[in-house]
Amino acid sequence: MLYLALALGLLAILLFWQAARQRKSTGLPGGRVIYSDTRGWGPVEEPLYDARLGLAGKPDYLVRQGEQVIPVEVKTGRTPSSPHDAHIFQLAAYCYLVERTRGVRPPYGILHYPQRTFAIDYTPALEKAFIDLIAEMRAAERRGEADRSHEAPSRCARCGYRSKCDQRI
Repeated sequence: MLYLALALGLLAILLFWQAARQRKSTGLPGGRVIYSDTRGWGPVEEPLYDARLGLAGKPDYLVRQGEQVIPVEVKTGRTPSSPHDAHIFQLAAYCYLVERTRGVRPPYGILHYPQRTFAIDYTPALEKAFIDLIAEMRAAERRGEADRSHEAPSRCARCGYRSKCDQRI
């Protein structure tokens, strides 16, 4: 009986260790996953949407840590030495959308690349730069200078907004 208890205890430790390794490899922080845009975890969630900016987005994950909700964006390909500006603004958009849709401001978001994970603080300065960028993009759109890029048909075919896009190819 003692051997059975020891064996089960060791098995439990092994399973907890394996689960911790898998969580770390995804780039997810500790906490409960409350949203996932990965088909492997079940049906894909609806996008987060803010009517004020006319902005929609689907972060890869939202993780609840106590009262905080942390957006996580997982990137593939080469790992940069520092995050790309476009990725930082994408994460800022998710932070903004979390605050608008969930009523809680994320203190930071996470960009996970294959070999490195970056925690990006969602500061008032980043929020302002993001909102200014959206305003600049909207102005370019009104001037007719901002069509979507459709240079890559395969990228267009995989786009999550393809069914609603009036410029799809």
